[in-house]
Amino acid sequence: MQLDLPLGRHTFTVSELGEEVRAFLGEAFRGVWVAGEVQRLRPSRNGHVFFELVEKGEGDAVVGKLEAVLWRLDHQRVRRELAATGQRLADGVEVRCLVEVDFYPPAGRLQLTVREVDPIFSLGLLEQRRQETLAALAAAGLLERNRALVLPPVPVRIGLVTSHGSAAFHDFVSTLRESGFAFQVLLVHAAVQGREAEREVAGALRTLAALGVDCAVVVRGGGARSDLAAFDSRRIAEAMALLPVPVLTGLGHEIDRSVADLVAHTALKTPTMVAEFLVRRVESADRRLGQLAEGLVRAGGERLRRESEAVARADQRLRHAASALAHESERVREAGRLLAALARQRLRRAGEALQRGGAVLGTAAPRLLARRRREGETLAAALSRAGRTRVVRAEERCAALGRLTAQLDPRRVLQRGYSITRGEGGALLRDPSAAPAGTRIRTQLAAGELSSRVEER
Repeated sequence: MQLDLPLGRHTFTVSELGEEVRAFLGEAFRGVWVAGEVQRLRPSRNGHVFFELVEKGEGDAVVGKLEAVLWRLDHQRVRRELAATGQRLADGVEVRCLVEVDFYPPAGRLQLTVREVDPIFSLGLLEQRRQETLAALAAAGLLERNRALVLPPVPVRIGLVTSHGSAAFHDFVSTLRESGFAFQVLLVHAAVQGREAEREVAGALRTLAALGVDCAVVVRGGGARSDLAAFDSRRIAEAMALLPVPVLTGLGHEIDRSVADLVAHTALKTPTMVAEFLVRRVESADRRLGQLAEGLVRAGGERLRRESEAVARADQRLRHAASALAHESERVREAGRLLAALARQRLRRAGEALQRGGAVLGTAAPRLLARRRREGETLAAALSRAGRTRVVRAEERCAALGRLTAQLDPRRVLQRGYSITRGEGGALLRDPSAAPAGTRIRTQLAAGELSSRVEER
């Protein structure tokens, strides 16, 4: 080393100075802990991982950045340790690393060689931010807002937010397609992990607000706990809470529930489970519709049967009326025959009495006989006229009774434009107050029946 020589007495070559810097940094910063955010993570073919460790200030401005590397064996160990707590290295994850500072003279590049990653540190930051987000949402009244919306009984127009072509997209769409129902899926593509996930998912949800969907669905495949970091963000949670339709989530994590899950109307584990939930809801509505249809058919059949029986009873009463009319007509004709016979009998008796009187008066004076004869003839003519008059009147009465009977025939009344109206129970309606608004009524006309509903009276 040449650091103990006074400056100016020795001239370093570039490589010599680089090696001196390397040795000095390696000795001074051997095994130090440094915290920062992972960016530009780049796995190599041979198992090494390169990334940038950055520090951000206000407005996410980068105020410090160092290159870092995890060599293959260290990366395998760190990956196992992080996986045990449901984490993995990814862009945007805050980590605390045990590093060695290394300087590579040929490239003039300073980089950190990462030996360990503290899994507890990342979990603590995630949980702290999660709790802060939940508290802010609760204070703003947004935690229950979307859950208070009503999910339609037949949600078939679906707004989907996920990565286009991903396994989550195919699982969700395939399950809906296999159901046989006419689902319509409107996809708004968004990254569901990484640096752009928070911005793109929130923007996609705002886009769905103008598409007139029945509900919104946000899905992604499984992954590490740190992959869900975007869905713990306040930006996505607020976009979900403010959406005017219910939001369903299937974020693919079997253990943890993200802030987005807590804000959503319905949170399920996987994209397939969300699709199955929607299919079951539509199936339930379809069954209820079938049951209602069967009930209407049964009720309609029963109503038709009752009305058919009422028509049969009315027809039977009409036949009885025709029989009664025929019976009365026969009685009238019989009365006419009786009156005619009575008139003939009285005329015959009067003739016989006249003959007897003539015999008695035969011995009287011809003048008296002639007078009596004239009186007899006058009486006979009067009796004959009276008999004929009685017969004519009887026949006229019979004809009048026949016309009256015909006029009283209910079918003639219906043919003149009148009708018979019955209520829901089949009873005759004679007073409008017996049929309030909304009552179903049936009206019998000459040529058939009408069914109607009372609107006003």
